[in-house]
Amino acid sequence: MNKIFIILQREYLTRVKKKSFLILTFLVPILIFGASLLMVYIALQGEEKQKIVVNDESGIFFHRLDKKSKTYTFFAEAPKGNETNRDFAKRVEADIYLHILPFQNSRPDSILIYKEGGVSLGTSLFLSTQLDNIYHVKQMEEAGIDKAKIDSIQNFSLPIKSYDLKDNKETNSAIASGIGYMMGIMIYLVIFIYGSGVMRGVMEEKTNRIAEVVISSVKPFQLMMGKILGIGLVGLTQFLLWGTLIILLQFLLPLIIPSLGDLMQARENIVTAMPASEMPNMGSSDSLAMIQSIMNQNWGLIISCFIFYFLGGYFIYASLFAAVGSLVNEDPQEAQQLTLPVSMPIIFGFIILMTTLKEPNSSLSVFGSMFPLTSPIVMMGRIPYGVPVLQLILSMGLLIIGFILITWMSGKIYRTGILLYGKKTTWKEVLKWLRHS
Repeated sequence: MNKIFIILQREYLTRVKKKSFLILTFLVPILIFGASLLMVYIALQGEEKQKIVVNDESGIFFHRLDKKSKTYTFFAEAPKGNETNRDFAKRVEADIYLHILPFQNSRPDSILIYKEGGVSLGTSLFLSTQLDNIYHVKQMEEAGIDKAKIDSIQNFSLPIKSYDLKDNKETNSAIASGIGYMMGIMIYLVIFIYGSGVMRGVMEEKTNRIAEVVISSVKPFQLMMGKILGIGLVGLTQFLLWGTLIILLQFLLPLIIPSLGDLMQARENIVTAMPASEMPNMGSSDSLAMIQSIMNQNWGLIISCFIFYFLGGYFIYASLFAAVGSLVNEDPQEAQQLTLPVSMPIIFGFIILMTTLKEPNSSLSVFGSMFPLTSPIVMMGRIPYGVPVLQLILSMGLLIIGFILITWMSGKIYRTGILLYGKKTTWKEVLKWLRHS
């Protein structure tokens, strides 16, 4: 155990002291913060306004267009004589020319949109929606139909709520899906990123002949476990630093963009000044219901299960990647071929997760949450919905058994492969090692 700790310490300190680790650890939060800053800035600035000149020969549409749009401004004008559409748009300094032809048989003969370089999809959707609504309102007015009543009926949705029969707490499938997806994707990424990091570390030591020297003092299994634990601790350190730095940097947003702080203060003032009679309406709003649903989640269970499956998934796949790294010689393409069987269960786990978020208790979801190679990803998609205790215990037990079995098998492969040079290894030979060792 002491030798494993020494190897763990060496792996951890060697990687943490590298310039690449320090640069990546501090660069990623800065990039995320910069992206957040850019999105907030764009949201506050808004889109650049475009001028639309309207030649409404029908006389129906122009005066009903939405003149309060933050993206488009409308004004009416008609071409002169034989003036071309392009010359007309340039003369009136318009970005877009909208030409509505006269009505024929109660309908406009045609609606034409001209823009230098072509009309964008956003502009086309905006104008078509505006014009369709205006035409529908006109038709309803002529038929004696009150559009306001129809809109109130169509916009009303029944107040449906869902509750857990066990503790009578309100549930929200969208929140549960979001939490499950976030947890599952984090484990998926960690397994790939740090599992492949273990494989690269083993490959480097093998190709540089460092492993031969180290194995003269420690057992191959001790070397493999020390490397897995050391790199796992590096990953955990990096995640903690990322989370801390991202949270700290978010507090700088109001200082860098003062208008954002003013906007948040204005919202707070509106809520504070709201009459007490209107407070019940706020309580039934979507945002407050969402916050309540998030608070109703069993966060103690979710976080503890996330840590368990996070570590279980990492250790299983890190040992498999370490075994694959010990089989590789000089050819990098050899690593890609050998990695495929290890990567497929991770990909299948992610695919099953997508089904689990929709049907958490389906047969496929239950199987995926039990099978040790997919349970770290799939089970995290089921837990926010509520998992029977027996299924959760069984899944954890199978993951522990899977970890012991896979680590034992990987250790046997690692022991032989780490000292094998100059020969391309096949999976058939690996199976022989497992049978005869």
